[in-house]
Amino acid sequence: MFEVGLLHYMALSGLLFVMGLIGIVLARKNLIALLMCVELVLLSVNTLFISIGHAWGDLTGQVMVLFILAVAAAETGIGLAIFVLIYRASDQVDLEKLDLLKG
Repeated sequence: MFEVGLLHYMALSGLLFVMGLIGIVLARKNLIALLMCVELVLLSVNTLFISIGHAWGDLTGQVMVLFILAVAAAETGIGLAIFVLIYRASDQVDLEKLDLLKG
């Protein structure tokens, strides 16, 4: 039978990280897609922390994941608030219109 080991989880984490980075580069104009790609990057880091913590028999990885989840929730809340402000100011959602929030 096929056994899933640490190397497989590390490969999955690397794949998620690369997908998130490519999405960040490609989704510069869409705020929702940009937030989703940042969440993919954070998910890849969480996967890596959990898998390495499990392999070493340590709970430190799980504690770090809790902190990362808290930061991700705050980042999503602030990002969506900016999204709403841009939509209210211009009736469109375009990241090139971020200069509306400057003054």
